[in-house]
Amino acid sequence: MLLLPLSVLIVLTQSPGALAAEMKTYAPRSATNACTLVMCNPSETGLPGRDGRDGREGPRGEKGDPGLPGPIGQAGMPGPAGPVGAKGDNGSVGEPGPKGDSGACGPPGLPGLPGPAGREGPSGRQGNTGAQGKPGPKGEAGPKGEVGAPGVQGSAGARGPTGLKGDKGASGEHGAPGNVGAAGPPGAMGPQGSPGARGPPGLKGDRGAPGDKGVKGESGLPDIAALRQQVETLQQQVKHLQEVSSRNEKAGLFPKGRSVGKKIFKTGGFEKVFEEARNVCTQAGGQMATPRSAAENMALLQLVAAENKAAFLGMTDIQTEGKFIYPTGEPLAYTNWAPGEPNNNGKAENCVELLTNGKWNDKSCQEQRLVVCEF
Repeated sequence: MLLLPLSVLIVLTQSPGALAAEMKTYAPRSATNACTLVMCNPSETGLPGRDGRDGREGPRGEKGDPGLPGPIGQAGMPGPAGPVGAKGDNGSVGEPGPKGDSGACGPPGLPGLPGPAGREGPSGRQGNTGAQGKPGPKGEAGPKGEVGAPGVQGSAGARGPTGLKGDKGASGEHGAPGNVGAAGPPGAMGPQGSPGARGPPGLKGDRGAPGDKGVKGESGLPDIAALRQQVETLQQQVKHLQEVSSRNEKAGLFPKGRSVGKKIFKTGGFEKVFEEARNVCTQAGGQMATPRSAAENMALLQLVAAENKAAFLGMTDIQTEGKFIYPTGEPLAYTNWAPGEPNNNGKAENCVELLTNGKWNDKSCQEQRLVVCEF
């Protein structure tokens, strides 16, 4: 079945007269015959409409199908920017994104001002006892305390040894002998028999006349005064032993010492002016070192050399310039002055120092020197 365009169908349905008129109309413009108009034109295009010369409007052909789209043309130049529109409303807040990685730590900031002290917290539990630390240096001696109240009388000590027996007194004179009694009659001389049994004792004879009183002999027991003297002597010995024991205990507070004979020289290794050094030794139960022989001076030299410090001695010439004496007021029995000493340099050297070479030098009492005590 052959499909023809609508315009061709319209031409074919007209009458032969009308068709001839149409042909005449198009004759001058084209030599194409009707067959050509009807059958030979391309099927995509309808017959041309009437040009309206005869005043009649030909029918409008049906709208053809749209052609294929042409190639895309080049983009034109961008037009001018339009005016800025009004600011739109803020959008709703989006959901928070995932947590990002931690950044590198920044440099530490400056320390802030200390905050106010907080309330005191509860007391913590007592910690374990730490190891015992090394003993620190001995502190300076405090001022002498007031005399305490007398103590309670102690119990009686053990009984002392019995004193020596006194000399035996002289024997008294014998009294005069009594009168001799009358002799009995002699018995008959018979053969001597065996001794008989011992008879009962005879009656006590009359007491003879008393003899003259003899001279009073010395008592074999010591009298009361001697006993008292012995008790006092023992008490003094006990007191001396107690003082010696107390001095030894106090001397033990000084770590370094040398003994010579009955003397002990001790030092704590610290330095003080003369007056303070004397107080330290007095409170310890001793006195400042006062060598009275070369042996004692050598013992002191060992302490001074070990500490590598000069030490004050107990002698001064404060009372009389140039006349050095012991603390007891006695003149010096032994000296070991350095050459040219004492010279009272500056007229203010009233004390004595023992140098590290064992020699003596007069020195100002306000200087600080090693403290050495004598017990």
